[in-house]
Amino acid sequence: MLVAAGFGLVVIILDQDADADSDGGLGSLGGLKGVPAEFRPWINKADKECKHPELTGALLAAQLKQESGFQTGRTSDAGAEGPAQFIPSSWDTWGRDADGNGTADPADIGDAVIAQGRYMCSLIGDAKSSGYGGDPRRLALAGYNAGWNAVRKHKGVPPYKETQNYVRIIMSTMKDFEGSPDLKVTGSGTGADALRKASGRMGTPYSWGGGGPNGPSKGFCDGTNGYLNGTCSADKTAGFDCSSLVQYSYWPKLKLPRTADAQYGATADRPVSKKDLQPGDLLFWAHRNGGIYHVALYAGDGKVVHAPRTGRTVELRTLSSAMPAADYYGATRP
Repeated sequence: MLVAAGFGLVVIILDQDADADSDGGLGSLGGLKGVPAEFRPWINKADKECKHPELTGALLAAQLKQESGFQTGRTSDAGAEGPAQFIPSSWDTWGRDADGNGTADPADIGDAVIAQGRYMCSLIGDAKSSGYGGDPRRLALAGYNAGWNAVRKHKGVPPYKETQNYVRIIMSTMKDFEGSPDLKVTGSGTGADALRKASGRMGTPYSWGGGGPNGPSKGFCDGTNGYLNGTCSADKTAGFDCSSLVQYSYWPKLKLPRTADAQYGATADRPVSKKDLQPGDLLFWAHRNGGIYHVALYAGDGKVVHAPRTGRTVELRTLSSAMPAADYYGATRP
């Protein structure tokens, strides 16, 4: 049972050798940022397999963010499944056992992302040969959302509010996934090493009760936490909450306990004032009754990395905006 709401995380910078996780031989991520580690190699592979330069990793990442928020267990009211939200008829056409586990499953990250890339590549090809004009990426996204027949009927992006918003949001958020994070982890020691390990987890979804020393996992709902729009999201989402990411990042060099409250208890004998904070220090927030509900890792330069709540992902924020300032409880050095 999780006693404290630990949704904090860790400072993050993409050093080429920062994370010990393997990419399964699929190659490095290159210029992407803010993408969960589990998705990176597959996005990179899907990008490389497409002959059209208009298809980029950032486009696929922004599309996955819009479709599912990088959540693997999501099923829409229309029956669309998995992180790329394939309906059964489209999956029958584009789905393959890309990850080699013996099953073509729209909920499997590798299968879904490779199918998404293959489908988008085909749609971009259709857009470029259509003669409709305009950005072929916009036409392809519209085809993914509304079907290519709708694009053909209207000779462009259909005048459907949902489709137009879909295209607009993805095209405007691609830049959020381009390049590499602007935070650099330097130095050595337990704190710096923890930050380097955590760097591969930027963009990983928040999952109440999920995650641990071995990485992200599905969580659970407890009657109050883990819900998104009235539905339990945690039990369908592989990710971290704040304290599990902190535990993961320090493990096994330092075996911190599981919850934010327990992590404070294990390190409270080494308090640190705000003016003396160093990267890797743990920061805690508490309710007015004294119950600690959040833990994050200090990233330097007045910033922290944390997972704020259900529906969000691991992010870099200023310490002052991460949680309500009045709830700040203190910091410790593991």
